Amino acid sequence: MALMAGACLAGCATYQARPLPEQATSASSLAQLHGYDAAAQPFSADAIERLALLNNPDLRSARARHQAAQAQRQQDSVLPNPVVGGSIGYLLSGPGDATAWTASITQDITSLITLKPRREAAKATADEVDASLLWEAWQTIGKARLLVIDLVEGQRQLELQQQALDLLTQREARITHAIGAGNVDRVTVASDLSAAADARTALHDQQRRQLDRQQQLAALLGLKPGVAVPLATPLAPADLDAASIRQDADSISRRRPDLVALQLGYRAQEATLRAAVLAQFPPLSIGYDASQDNSRVRNGGPAVSFALPIFDRNQGNVAIAKATREQLHQEYTVRMATSRDEVDALLDQYAQLQRQRRALVPAQDDAVRAAAQARRAWQDGLVDMRNYVDLEVAALNRQAALVATEQTMLEQQAAVELLVGRGMPTSLEQDVIAP
Repeated sequence: MALMAGACLAGCATYQARPLPEQATSASSLAQLHGYDAAAQPFSADAIERLALLNNPDLRSARARHQAAQAQRQQDSVLPNPVVGGSIGYLLSGPGDATAWTASITQDITSLITLKPRREAAKATADEVDASLLWEAWQTIGKARLLVIDLVEGQRQLELQQQALDLLTQREARITHAIGAGNVDRVTVASDLSAAADARTALHDQQRRQLDRQQQLAALLGLKPGVAVPLATPLAPADLDAASIRQDADSISRRRPDLVALQLGYRAQEATLRAAVLAQFPPLSIGYDASQDNSRVRNGGPAVSFALPIFDRNQGNVAIAKATREQLHQEYTVRMATSRDEVDALLDQYAQLQRQRRALVPAQDDAVRAAAQARRAWQDGLVDMRNYVDLEVAALNRQAALVATEQTMLEQQAAVELLVGRGMPTSLEQDVIAP
């Protein structure tokens, strides 16, 4: 008996305390990031995506769900232990001359009947968690792509806005000096002064947006807010093949991890419903009993026990399982429809942006030529500074409008590629689920 108890204890898990840290801080430099390569600076969009997968705090926290799901799968797949019972009746008085005893061993049969569907449900649930983790990784990659696009293209706009403000500030200084000398009436140049103020406000707004994006990227990589992340420029122009995207969208149910997760969740619920239906049968235990009375009479034989299904026939659990299955069915159907609609909507928006860009290019080229001519004329003294600056700023605004359109096209391309999984990991690779 002692040997058996020792063997059982040898296979038991042990407890070790793991206290929470008193302090925790984000990385204070790029060199502290997993997968950091100094030679890769400035970082391309692909490099940023890789660093995000390896270092994103939310992903690192979510990976614990993978381990928890696997542990739950193991627990749900374990056979129930047989139950052993016994008792001893010492002789206290009477004609007997021996110690009485009873012994029994029983096994729950109902849990064996439902074991297969429960194992199927546990496996599907664990796989559902992994698919959900992959979808979170896709979303993190998509956010990293958008931040890189917004930062790089936003810097282009910032430079154009700075050039416009420099010109308007130079003109503003001359106008202010002329007003102070009494050579110009303030009312006649109010629009020029307002243009400088508006340009200054727009530049400050863009600077705040850039700082916010830089901080978002740092947070995405697990860095402190003030750590700068150098990005490679320029970005490749948007190049979206609508026909290829629509072809990928036809297999979106097999590509998108969130849809795969819903399929696995539905599969798990199907197995749960089968287990609930099988569990309608009365809880049944089969075993063997043996005993000896005080007069050394021994007997033994099979033993059966079951519950009478008068009140509880597991009807509640069956109804819950059916309702949950119907809910998942509706959710998957709606998600499938909306996912394809989202792809079509983004492709329509991208096509509209292409048309707008084609219209902006010649207008920008014409404005740049006019500004170059005005610059030469101003240098030759043929036009005043006011008209020259207006044409220069108009050209810069046309360039900024083109940059904004190109930025939106890149954003739409990143969004639609995320929806169909273009360039995304297609399985739970080591860098996605590894802690």
